[in-house]
Amino acid sequence: MNRFSYLLAACGLGLALGGPVAAARADGPACDLDHAPSSRWTVTRDHGIAWLATPCGERFFSTGVNVLDGGAPERVANDRVWYSWTAFAPSLAAWVDEATSRVKSWGFNSAGGWSLPPDQLKLPQIPDLELGRLGRFHWFDPFDPATEQAMRDEAVTLVRPYKDSPYRIGYFSDNEVGWWNGALFVFYSKAPATNFTKQRWVAFLQDFYGSDWQRFAADFQPPAEATDWPRLLATQSVTRLRPGGNGIQAVRAWTGVVAEHYYALVERSIRAADPQALIFGDRLPIYYDPVAIRAEARHVDVIATNYNVDSPDGWVARYFFDGLHQLTDGKPVLVSEWFYAANENRTGNKNNGHLMTVETQAERAQGAATAIRQFARIPDLVGMHWFQYADHPKGGRADGEDYDFGLVDIDNRPYERLLTAVSAVNGQVPALHAAAGTDISRQTDRKEISIPYAEVMVGDKTLADWPKQATLLPPLVAAPGEVPFGEAYLAWNRDGLALATIGQDYYDLDLLAYDGAFPLAEAYRVELGVDAGNGVKHFTLYFLPPRTSLKDHPPMTALLCAGIAAVPADPAPQCRPVTGARTSYFGADQPRITSESLLPWGALGLDGPPAGGQMRVEVSATAWHRSRWMSLSGMPPEQGWARPKRWSVARLGRVS
Repeated sequence: MNRFSYLLAACGLGLALGGPVAAARADGPACDLDHAPSSRWTVTRDHGIAWLATPCGERFFSTGVNVLDGGAPERVANDRVWYSWTAFAPSLAAWVDEATSRVKSWGFNSAGGWSLPPDQLKLPQIPDLELGRLGRFHWFDPFDPATEQAMRDEAVTLVRPYKDSPYRIGYFSDNEVGWWNGALFVFYSKAPATNFTKQRWVAFLQDFYGSDWQRFAADFQPPAEATDWPRLLATQSVTRLRPGGNGIQAVRAWTGVVAEHYYALVERSIRAADPQALIFGDRLPIYYDPVAIRAEARHVDVIATNYNVDSPDGWVARYFFDGLHQLTDGKPVLVSEWFYAANENRTGNKNNGHLMTVETQAERAQGAATAIRQFARIPDLVGMHWFQYADHPKGGRADGEDYDFGLVDIDNRPYERLLTAVSAVNGQVPALHAAAGTDISRQTDRKEISIPYAEVMVGDKTLADWPKQATLLPPLVAAPGEVPFGEAYLAWNRDGLALATIGQDYYDLDLLAYDGAFPLAEAYRVELGVDAGNGVKHFTLYFLPPRTSLKDHPPMTALLCAGIAAVPADPAPQCRPVTGARTSYFGADQPRITSESLLPWGALGLDGPPAGGQMRVEVSATAWHRSRWMSLSGMPPEQGWARPKRWSVARLGRVS
């Protein structure tokens, strides 16, 4: 469908996009949805700001809560104590009355995924259908001709509790499909020849390489028995990426083929089952593949993404949403899941993974309130849904996830400090969003930048002590046809020059064929060039994956080296350590990458800050397998390092 070609069904009037829409309220729709003129919700823009619009034509920003379902059917099960309505209310209906009254008083106005249906909650809602999973699209045989009918049939059944309800905003098609490009490629390389998707995979590669087997074999290492295209179809052994080649572009393109098929089937299935519903896509898993996003944008009304806040203080990295804007030409976005946990909690949750966790409930309250403000100021955002209503049980749910994510603990007691902070800022959300984009200041001039003074502590595994608003560099310029996949920060102090980065790119443990140490030329890397008046100095920060069978969030190693980045032509690149430098990687939720480093002034050939407080700098980043790049200068890294006169002039800020 055409971008933003939505019409508002405003009380029966066909108001065109951008027409008059009633102002948004913090406490939910003003109109009685039980008597709304239709069940059609829409999306609109007002002065460049995206909103949902109710069936009565009101602007609506969805501040939702996931898992408003009453909890477990039993209080005690599998040796764990669970949150369960049976312990707190005489009936499920009584629990619903209390829970909905609570969330409304806390400034939430809608229900997210895994919640009771709208005829019980009486809240605007976006259910998760799990359409692709139940229709056996994912990790089965998506190009089987029977898949489309299976998804259509599932859609009819899945929408039945919600169709024609004015509380039903639209649907999530699935949760966290991921579009892990290397995993998709490897998985179907091992499928049998009878698998329709394996057949499509081979046909795709044959077309991509112009039927030239030698070109294909230069980029990939097929199994020994696969010496031509028919044998590649027949083998059930894995085909891997060959170091030094450019096969990653074929891997990425294959992701686009599968994603396009998925989103097209989702659109056709949901439109046929419930034509008046908005389609929100598959709740991206705190990461996105740009090729898949381009496919998604053609078939959904709103891009839904889960999000892990980037710093304990509530900072939200701008590149993530800027990239979605560029990839989709400004399609609306909904944060379908976000969260905060604290080690100080009444349930006894261990917070046993990579998701946002702070020490105290005071920090949790401060971080969550700040994040809400940051989300609300994103012009494309139409909502944000907290995950979840209640804590996980002590000891974790069935998959092991054990987090203090609740607005209430497992004894139904609200986290007062958190909710005092969240309630206050939720009430400001409509006004904050209406002013989105007007109060965000950042450096934009790449020719001359400012590097502020900041006493940051490298090694504390947090960017909370960074003044991120001030140290954030202008947006990095991506390679043609790409979007930035991260951002960079620079600060200085008496010890040296500090560099931080937040970025994203997926690495699959099974994709690359290599023995021994991981090839440096295939690594995700950030490069920094500095000319402080006594010659150009180059530094490369590599992120190296482990040899492990751990598929989720494998621990990376940060390796800081002197010199420009390794290239495939170098048979044995060496890392020259940087004397006195410190670096810390703490992006434990790969494919999200977060790191900070400190380069002592001695590494720049100086005894201290440069005389005159001025230098030239260049920053660039290159994704896994050299699939894409971005830089401060806008030049490809290999060109940028050869042209220091075109680097940014950096002026050091005053000591505060």
